[in-house]
Amino acid sequence: MRGLVVILLCGMIVTSGCLKKGGDCQYKNENKVAPASEEQAILNYLTANSISATKHGSNMYYEVIKPGAGAVPGLCSSVLIKYAGKLTNGSQFDSSDAAVFTLGSLIEGWKVGLPLIKTGGEIRLYIPPSLGYGSVDVKDNNGTIIIPANSILIFTITLLDVQ
Repeated sequence: MRGLVVILLCGMIVTSGCLKKGGDCQYKNENKVAPASEEQAILNYLTANSISATKHGSNMYYEVIKPGAGAVPGLCSSVLIKYAGKLTNGSQFDSSDAAVFTLGSLIEGWKVGLPLIKTGGEIRLYIPPSLGYGSVDVKDNNGTIIIPANSILIFTITLLDVQ
C-alpha cells in the first residue's frame, strides 16, 4: 500500500511539472493614490497653462487626444509606443518614435494611464511625483540629473500596438 502511494505521488509530481502554466503575470495593480499636495501642484500647472484635463482616481490627470480603436493594454501586455516626456518647465527629458515595453514594468502613471486608450490612440499624462520617480533624481549615464526629484512628468504617448 505504501509503495502504491509513493508511486502515485511521484507520478503527480512529474506530471504537474510538465503542465504549462498560463496567465502567470507577475505584475499587479498597486492602486497608488498621489497625495493631495501633488494633485494641487498639477492643478496649479493646468490652471496656469489653461489646460483642461480629466482627473483619474489616482490623482493623476490626463487628456485623451485620440481614443484609438484597437486593443486595450493590460499590465502584462507588450506595448509599442511613440512618446515624449517633459517637465513642467518645458524641457524634454526623453522621447522615442518606437519603443517596446511591458506595461507592468513602467512607472505607475503609465500603468494607469495607457489602459485609458486603445491601439492607435494618443494620450497626454500629467503624472504626480509619487506615480513617477518620486523623491529620487533620475540621472543619465554621465551622472547629470535629467529628472529632478519630486518632478511632475508630462508624457504624450501614442499607443502603436499591443501584444
